[in-house]
Amino acid sequence: MVDLVQSDKDPFDAIVDAPFDSALSERYLVYALSTITARSLPDLRDGLKPVHRRLLWAMRQLRLNPTDAFKKSARVVGDVIGKYHPHGDSSVYDAMVRLAQDFSLRYPLVEGQGNFGNIDGDNAAAYRYTEARLTRTAMLLMQGLDEGTVDFIPTYNGEEEEPEIFPGLFPNLLANGSSGIAVGMATNIPSHNVAEVLDAALELIDNPHAEHARLMELFHGPDFATGGLVVDSAQTISAAYETGRGSFRMRARFFAAEAKEEADRMAGIERLGGGQWQLVVSEIPYQVQKGKLIEQVAQALADRKLPILEDVRDESDEAMRIVFVPKSRNVDPELLKESLYKLTDLETRFGLNLNVLDAQAGSGLTPMVMGLKEVLLHWIASQIDILQRRSRHRLDQIARRLELVQGYIVAYLNLDRVIAIIRAEDEPKPVLMAEFELTDRQAEAILNMRLRSLRKLEEMELRRELDALLKEQDELARLLESPARQRTRLKRDLAAIRKEYAEDTPLGRRRTTVAEVAPTVEYDPAAMIEKEPVTVVLSAKGWIRAARGHVPLDQDWKFKEGDGPAFALHAQTTDKLLLAADDGRFYTLGADKLPGARGFGEPVRTMLDIDPEAAVVAVIVHRPKGQLLLASSNGKGFAAETAELLAETRKGRQVVNVKPGQKLVAVREIAPAHDHVAVVGDNRKLVVFSLEEVPILGRGQGVALQRYRDGGLSDAITFTLADGLSWAMGGETGRTRTEDDVWQWKVARGAAGRLPPRGFPKDNRF
Repeated sequence: MVDLVQSDKDPFDAIVDAPFDSALSERYLVYALSTITARSLPDLRDGLKPVHRRLLWAMRQLRLNPTDAFKKSARVVGDVIGKYHPHGDSSVYDAMVRLAQDFSLRYPLVEGQGNFGNIDGDNAAAYRYTEARLTRTAMLLMQGLDEGTVDFIPTYNGEEEEPEIFPGLFPNLLANGSSGIAVGMATNIPSHNVAEVLDAALELIDNPHAEHARLMELFHGPDFATGGLVVDSAQTISAAYETGRGSFRMRARFFAAEAKEEADRMAGIERLGGGQWQLVVSEIPYQVQKGKLIEQVAQALADRKLPILEDVRDESDEAMRIVFVPKSRNVDPELLKESLYKLTDLETRFGLNLNVLDAQAGSGLTPMVMGLKEVLLHWIASQIDILQRRSRHRLDQIARRLELVQGYIVAYLNLDRVIAIIRAEDEPKPVLMAEFELTDRQAEAILNMRLRSLRKLEEMELRRELDALLKEQDELARLLESPARQRTRLKRDLAAIRKEYAEDTPLGRRRTTVAEVAPTVEYDPAAMIEKEPVTVVLSAKGWIRAARGHVPLDQDWKFKEGDGPAFALHAQTTDKLLLAADDGRFYTLGADKLPGARGFGEPVRTMLDIDPEAAVVAVIVHRPKGQLLLASSNGKGFAAETAELLAETRKGRQVVNVKPGQKLVAVREIAPAHDHVAVVGDNRKLVVFSLEEVPILGRGQGVALQRYRDGGLSDAITFTLADGLSWAMGGETGRTRTEDDVWQWKVARGAAGRLPPRGFPKDNRF
């Protein structure tokens, strides 16, 4: 007992002293390689990942053929995780469900019975409720498994065997596509039309040096399970398939089957009488869930992003039918379509990443991003190899059968002697072998013959079989010796597959239209807003509102107690308002987003993230291609393009950089005819200089406009020198005064200036 204890190894002796980073990197590399080669990327030869291959193999072992009865999905999932794929049952069942969904796979490999989910995004029923069997396509993909075409490898526990790949001629990689995320790489392959894939393959069999442009004449691009449109140019699609990387713009199909006019039918417009109409969508982009799409449209309606849309309805049954009702009959249908494309998933993108596992000689499975031509050439080479292996396997079978048939013929030619030996000898086999020069297998087969096979006609049938076997053996030998014959045989077999998936068959008919669309109607959010005049009022304490129509700006407005007027201006509901704060930030508000003028309005700070310490110094209607003069209290300033001032977020955009203790004090529009700038300081000194001396900047402090000994800049404005400088005289008259002779104030930019003309406002504001 003591010796036994002493002989046991100490478990701590197995601890390896190694740096942690190297140990971790080695183990992570193993994990990464396992994820890449055995989980996430498809094999180029059959287009399947291991989980899908094991699912189909398990269903084949359960004899779930298309002509046989369905079996519970739980039975399939149990066999898969118990024998071949030791992972979670939910992941295996999810993979099986996807193989059965006709809106996920272009050519489903599993036929489901029960609830296998729908395009709305609803999940499939539990696997104890659903049933499944293989489809004809899956059988084509597995065709030849019993003919020595592929290697079989042990399963994870060594108790079973599974095929390394599937040998069938169905081009599953491109036909059904694939997607997956590995470690450091990913793949995303769309589905395609089988007839087009085979046309391109047949072209390469005839001419391996065919140009990519020739292949694209036969192969037109993606063919998604849900149909729809691919609206990129032929050049864009061709470039993507040449390199194996790119993206496609997918759109829903507007199609109104019940429309009377052909043009309306193709445009998806249903006329309702009285000038009313509605748009109908019959197909949506691939991988877009219909339920979430309708929720997306409804949310855009709630957020007032689609004011030209009245309602959206889902009227789908077996056929998809989504109805969009416009706000009025005067809405442009094309503008409504473009708006929906812009704001919803009626237009999406599919990124092409043709990253697949290629079985290279001597290096195992290697991930590679390939172009269309390279993928097809490698697939053709794999099919030639499978053809050769099938032929060699058949030759071995023929040789074994020929041995037996020749032995049977010898027995019939010497039937009486064979019977006599069997009756007389205790060990007839050695005697038969010696007397008729038979092999052990031949002698054993003769001894195992049944009496009923000794009839006269059997000899004639054996001779016919012998002739047929010899003929087939000769054909297979010539086939293996001639690459040209192999290509001809492969072309014949592919042509048979193509006939089954031809364009005139229900399954082979192309679903996705690939055509470049006309230049789109430029999406302009303002075009979706009904243009109406409004009067915008901002109070001193920051309450903003908009009254309908252009009312007098000097009318009496009601304000909260302690509040008063600050800014009032005329605008249109389609305008954007620029709000400038004295900290140099600019904010943007849509005039259509403002509250009505029946009350006091709403605090502008609830709409914009204006700093609590900052005050609004200007509210200006944005004019395209306009310019503003911006000046700070330190006497510096610059001109800015209004297009550079628009902010896309509530936080606004920093335009004028002001130092602590300084503020933005002047924001003035520059009219096209203006050519000079007038600046007045707190010290009542006025300078006038050419507008050309003011730089146009996107952001900064600017340049010195006026020099001060005490105080700072009070106001600045631009004007036309020939018209003179004008200012309001104040009082109730509302008159203005114009000084034509301003040459004595005209100096270079940055001067101190001199006192303004008599009558200039005492508040030093123009």
